[in-house]
Amino acid sequence: MAHGIVPPYLLRHLSELDRDDLRAATEAAHRTLLAPSPPRPAPRTALPESPRTVAPTSPDRTISDAAGAETLPGDVVRREGDEPTGDLAADEAYDGLGATYALLAEVFGRASIDGAGLPLLATVHYGQQYDNAFWDGEQMVFGDGDGQVFGRFTASLSVIGHELAHGVTQHTAALVYEGQSGALNESISDVFGALVEQHSRGQSAAEASWLIGEGLFTDQVEGSALRSMKAPGTAYDDDVLGKDPQPATMADYVDTTDDNGGVHLNSGIPNHAFYLVATALGGHAWDAAGPIWYDTISGDLPATATFEQFGAATAAAATARFGDGSREHRAVREAWSTVGLSIGDTDTDPAGPAR
Repeated sequence: MAHGIVPPYLLRHLSELDRDDLRAATEAAHRTLLAPSPPRPAPRTALPESPRTVAPTSPDRTISDAAGAETLPGDVVRREGDEPTGDLAADEAYDGLGATYALLAEVFGRASIDGAGLPLLATVHYGQQYDNAFWDGEQMVFGDGDGQVFGRFTASLSVIGHELAHGVTQHTAALVYEGQSGALNESISDVFGALVEQHSRGQSAAEASWLIGEGLFTDQVEGSALRSMKAPGTAYDDDVLGKDPQPATMADYVDTTDDNGGVHLNSGIPNHAFYLVATALGGHAWDAAGPIWYDTISGDLPATATFEQFGAATAAAATARFGDGSREHRAVREAWSTVGLSIGDTDTDPAGPAR
């Protein structure tokens, strides 16, 4: 499963349960794992035209309904400017695409996820009790969940922002989806998922939950979300799902070949670094921390960047935007130190502050 919000190890665990009371969840997880994998975006061959040359206007959204099939895109049920359909999933998807567009346009001056006004497409009601949501390189796809462990995947705004952010990364840094660069790919999506939710709600860094996938679990699950950026490893602790395995620091880094080298696990480390920067600076996370991360992925970042390279690039981006020795620069360096990485500034060009 490429770029799905639910990690494959969690779906595998559910699919192997032998409990009559969770039969629906077990069968749904098994079907989700066997469903056709979305194609991975092609590797970047050249940087796209700078998004600063295209002025954001308004989103161009189309929502389709797969009606339980696994064929995309399905039948169109709502286009840009149409009235709500009354279908909760379709209307949540429409609103979530709009909230993501608003963050990119209003904060980063970016016209849609490609920086050139790309139409935003989404399909709801994909598959039978499909336990995931994903970005397939061209559009968003949402399942309805199994009803026992997972509810509908449009219910969490951070999920919608997370998956669309894979499209932003695809059109900027194009980080290779394995190992540390893959964990960074996942982390950047979590960062932007959190920013979309906070921006939509007008929350400060202190007010925000910093949860990714809040609202996905049913009330049968002892857990608040899929991941916590504030405290990786604490998002859930359930007798069925087990305990959230994400590390918060390099001391607990997971060395594995599973999940493309632990991309959904080790993303907790850069996630926590971003949280530390945002809360140290205070105010809205999209005012300083968000632009530093955006400048980093918009610059000349290696597609196979390690955590250390990425951390150094964020420090350089903070210097370029706010000045050497600024509180923003210090907050970045201190955050990476806290998660166990000693970084120095780099010659990597962060592309300067977004206009």
